[in-house]
Amino acid sequence: MSGTGDLGLGRFGLYTFDFEFQQAARIRESVRELEELGWRALWVPELLGRDAFTHAAVLLSASERMRVVNGIARIWSREARWTHGASTLLADAYPDRHVLGLGFGGDKRTNVKPLAAMKAYLDELDSMDSPNPAPSTPVRRILAAYGPKMLELARDRAAGAQSYHVNVEHTARSRQILGPDAFLGVEHAVLFESDPAKAREIARGHMHTYLTSPYNIAKFRRLGYTDEEIDHGGSDRIIDDLVFWGDPDTIVKKLHAHVEAGADHVAAQVIGVEPGQSAMPYWRLLSAVNEGE
Repeated sequence: MSGTGDLGLGRFGLYTFDFEFQQAARIRESVRELEELGWRALWVPELLGRDAFTHAAVLLSASERMRVVNGIARIWSREARWTHGASTLLADAYPDRHVLGLGFGGDKRTNVKPLAAMKAYLDELDSMDSPNPAPSTPVRRILAAYGPKMLELARDRAAGAQSYHVNVEHTARSRQILGPDAFLGVEHAVLFESDPAKAREIARGHMHTYLTSPYNIAKFRRLGYTDEEIDHGGSDRIIDDLVFWGDPDTIVKKLHAHVEAGADHVAAQVIGVEPGQSAMPYWRLLSAVNEGE
């Protein structure tokens, strides 16, 4: 399967964990308002217990035009046949509005290489013989990809790639590997705080998990950060590169840097919001980024 860089997501979207902590009624209200504000794409992870496809279905059903991207559905959380069935149904029920983002997150597997696991999973998906009716529009999928080989796989076996917690330089490198036609979506954390000390304190809290896990440490090393910059909560440089903080105009300008580096779409993840609370006030501020689209 290959595809085009145009998935209809618009230039900017939103990425959020917020809905993991909210009841369905509140989620529906939020999605309707986001659509009214002009947001065209909403990205949701699969991490804290909510199934990727059930979550996507709720968001799609609450909106009329919103595109919903699984960022990501974890390949080690379900067999390929269940992913095939769920994504096929969503493509049929909501034509061109669901994007299947796949990644190798989930329960840890020993002696399994992520690239080999993803290739095998895609092989199974593409060879699936199912009695389920085919949708009128095809399933659209992208892969979580950071290293060159996974990016090449995303280029060759999907519509493109998505990245998470990367700098602008990585976006430029990814575009070179993907070529001009494949989709490149980039998540980036943003924080509405202009005091440098306070902003970096909050950002370091958000980044702690990523700066202390072996996989992410390896990713940051490939991006050119030294062990000294990664250790002890992260240097100012790595924190400022991976969390865009400041006033709305500053944040929007920094998000545009990914577009200039080759991203088709940038999904802003607002951080600094307590679990159970809503980032809606900040999403309203960010909605100006969609003006002119």
